[in-house]
Amino acid sequence: MTQPGSATAIPVVAVIGRPNVGKSTLVNRVLGRREAVVEDVPGVTRDRVSYEAEWAGRTFTVVDTGGWLPDAKGMAARIAAGAEVAAEAADVVVLVVDATVGITDADAAVARVLQRRAPAVVLAANKVDSSTSEPEVAALWGLGVGEPLAVSALHGRGSGELLDAIVAALPASPAPGAAPVGPRRVALVGKPNVGKSSLLNALSGAERALVDAVAGTTRDPVDSMVTIDETTWRFVDTAGLRRRVHEAKGAEYYSSLRTSAAIDAAEVVLLLLDASEPITDQDLRIADMVVDAGRALVLLLNKWDLVDEDRRERLDREIERELGRVSWAARLNLSARTGRGLRRIAPALVAALEAWETRIPTSELNAFLSALVAATPPPVRGGKQPKVLFATQPGVAPPRFVLFTTGPLEASYRRFIERRLREQYGFAGTPIQLVVKPRESRKAAKGRR
Repeated sequence: MTQPGSATAIPVVAVIGRPNVGKSTLVNRVLGRREAVVEDVPGVTRDRVSYEAEWAGRTFTVVDTGGWLPDAKGMAARIAAGAEVAAEAADVVVLVVDATVGITDADAAVARVLQRRAPAVVLAANKVDSSTSEPEVAALWGLGVGEPLAVSALHGRGSGELLDAIVAALPASPAPGAAPVGPRRVALVGKPNVGKSSLLNALSGAERALVDAVAGTTRDPVDSMVTIDETTWRFVDTAGLRRRVHEAKGAEYYSSLRTSAAIDAAEVVLLLLDASEPITDQDLRIADMVVDAGRALVLLLNKWDLVDEDRRERLDREIERELGRVSWAARLNLSARTGRGLRRIAPALVAALEAWETRIPTSELNAFLSALVAATPPPVRGGKQPKVLFATQPGVAPPRFVLFTTGPLEASYRRFIERRLREQYGFAGTPIQLVVKPRESRKAAKGRR
């Protein structure tokens, strides 16, 4: 759920409901394009779940959740667990029901959970393909989650009214350029049993999170206000990420989604690694998720008290080989159990956020790039040497640079520019987004006209 302290967070809209009520079709209608896989078979939606949508000037993330299998054994428990997590993770929940069927036991069970847990609910009465079906919609008031909106996801009927209702229920967007209000938001992530809950307890000085040797004890993110050196941070202790979302089942499936949402909603991420064990594919996948989300990052090598000299040498080589994509992130050696290195976390968070929000004046940026390109020109491509005409930084959090050129730049040269930007301006702890926009040739422009 979007928090006040995260001015950059995009609101989350979760679409939930029974299997085969048309959730994915409705998601495609909301997006205005075919993204979600649709098939007339229950349970098709498994892994690809998050999409970016826009309506009436508001941008939000749509989460297409998997339907609950119509399995009598344990169905009620899965419905309750899934609905609770989806409701708490989202800013708005769209409950999709089949208006032609009416209220089922599963619909009623989900609605009861949403009444208690969801911050805002929009009820979509789907499969109302014509006005003759509208009288059936009135019965859905009985779910107790508000006015049912008649829609036809297949034909688009009522989709505009539904989108208006979703946007109206979203939390207020911050004013352009507004500074974050309240504590900065930190996502504490890592694979299961790496010590996230122990670290949170050590930082907060209290048993805020359940700690157990069994991997996966934490299912839901737990928000904690932690004060370090007179600065208060909002920490979220997330459930450990599994190898793939679709490998998780029941509540674990939604916990994995919520962990991903926590990264998206955070401003800075603490990625906890077990220094006593080899770096795993899960570690690399989580690091990629943080970079792709554009969040500031600090690497924490936990359980340092268990690391001997041989392991330290191997670990240095592993980090250099496996985590090259985040070589710019600060690395801290610590032990949540003994308290070693904990006081270095807050300064690292501050430094990462400062880099994340750094802006270079346009004149200074172009002077730097002109000198750089003059000293080391781009490689020749197709018999021609591209030129960098102009550069600008249209955004921060993370820093985003756009280079206007006479032609494409080789990937190696783009990495060279990023490396030199980091050498000159730091940017320790933040990814950099570098976009190249080649100028259209006169011949191409003439042909297009």
